[in-house]
Amino acid sequence: MNQNHSVQSLFQPFSLGNMTLSNRIVMAPMTRAFSPGGVPGDDVLNYYKRRAEKGVGLIVTEGTVINHPAASTDPNVPYFHGENALKGWAKIVESVHKAGGRIIPQLWHVGTQRGIGKPPNPESLPIGPSGLTAEGFKVNEPMTDREIEEVIEAFAQAAADAKRLGFDGIELHGAHGYLIDQFFWEQTNKRTDHYGGNFITRTRFAVEIIQACRRVVGPDFPIILRYSQWKRRPFTAKLVETPEQLDQFLSPLVDAGVDIFHCSTRRFWEPEFEGSPLNLAGWTKKLTGKPTITVGSIGLDTEFISFFAEGKGAQNVNIDGLIERLEREEFDLVAVGRALLVDPAWAEKIRNGRVEELVPFTAEASKILF
Repeated sequence: MNQNHSVQSLFQPFSLGNMTLSNRIVMAPMTRAFSPGGVPGDDVLNYYKRRAEKGVGLIVTEGTVINHPAASTDPNVPYFHGENALKGWAKIVESVHKAGGRIIPQLWHVGTQRGIGKPPNPESLPIGPSGLTAEGFKVNEPMTDREIEEVIEAFAQAAADAKRLGFDGIELHGAHGYLIDQFFWEQTNKRTDHYGGNFITRTRFAVEIIQACRRVVGPDFPIILRYSQWKRRPFTAKLVETPEQLDQFLSPLVDAGVDIFHCSTRRFWEPEFEGSPLNLAGWTKKLTGKPTITVGSIGLDTEFISFFAEGKGAQNVNIDGLIERLEREEFDLVAVGRALLVDPAWAEKIRNGRVEELVPFTAEASKILF
């Protein structure tokens, strides 16, 4: 594999609020589930530390679950609450900072993607705006206003803890059909109150979470929102169909206090709307003026869906097209997932032109912490 284009733009600093990054490379959040009882240990610490040591500008942790009994569906996914889990995260923050990196937690609630009777709290039913799964199955009653308030409070508490522990910001997981996204999407949000309606009014739940987080972290602590058109089921879902609708959807989120949008796509090179080469991150930046993170099969020749569906690995490819888009300022930051999962030194190798040393992604890489 040859890398023909200069990667200089990828290694320019970036600043926002109190956060300054040494370069534009972001480690994408990837669920690893190596935290028994929800507590991240030394193996998780070393996993993140290695990426910081090898030149990743910003690490977004795997999804960490907020303090709500139905937030998680796996006892090995890390908590972002409780004394032991937070002590573990404090050590990780210290370690990443000593290595010269920056780190933020992704705050997560799975909503109705939680299976009935699943650990870590099998007695807790899944919750969602209308109690519906993506397939339309009813698993609970619609969330009450009080239940909504409790979840908002839990997100805000996690944000406050993130700042207290020394993290560099937070990311709210509003993508892929999880709880926040279930409020966004018409298939899972059938409410007729102020949390439902059209694609604009369905943002209210997210808006109130963002506002609550902003109140506890202050004006200079970055809040990132990850959102997506696609869902785990189906991959072809759309929140909006046109740039005009996207503008209307994003405006309340900007007003609420989002600093950066992390625009999740399966393939970063695909145009979002007909008639323009811009991807979702490009359109989001153009419409909002806010910095954006692009993501989706960066540096690899197959998308992650093939891995999950068929267990396929992926070969490394050059990132010339990515660099050209970054130089045109279509987006500001670049999130790398599987390529960094299998190769902690990906950023260092790209910077130094050692592309022939990049490690191909294999299914086995998901089963251990490199």
